[in-house]
Amino acid sequence: MGRTPQQRLDAYERRYRELAAQLADIGMISAGTLTRRYTRCTSPGCKCRADPPQPHGPYWQWTRKIDGKTVTRRLTPAEAKLYREWIANDRRMRRLIDQMRTVAAKAADIRLAQASQQAPKV
Repeated sequence: MGRTPQQRLDAYERRYRELAAQLADIGMISAGTLTRRYTRCTSPGCKCRADPPQPHGPYWQWTRKIDGKTVTRRLTPAEAKLYREWIANDRRMRRLIDQMRTVAAKAADIRLAQASQQAPKV
């Protein structure tokens, strides 16, 4: 047996509150990309120029756009660990907000239908 519009609305509102609670538990966030890089230098006798080459690194690097410009920052392993967590939190936050938008749109459809049924006819 199908649920009534009010039961569906109640379920959407419960789900929305659950998602909002999850959102509140997210820690620090950061946009950007974390990359592990290896480099080669210009010194002719360096091991990075050997056969097979042994490049320098790994070096951790965080990159993001700020005011339309790409900003890159070299990180220590400890900093990279923090950024990895913050970037994961940012992605989780974006997924939760997408889900909240979907649930809110479904709830809005029901509320709008209820409002149009209750509106006085002119």
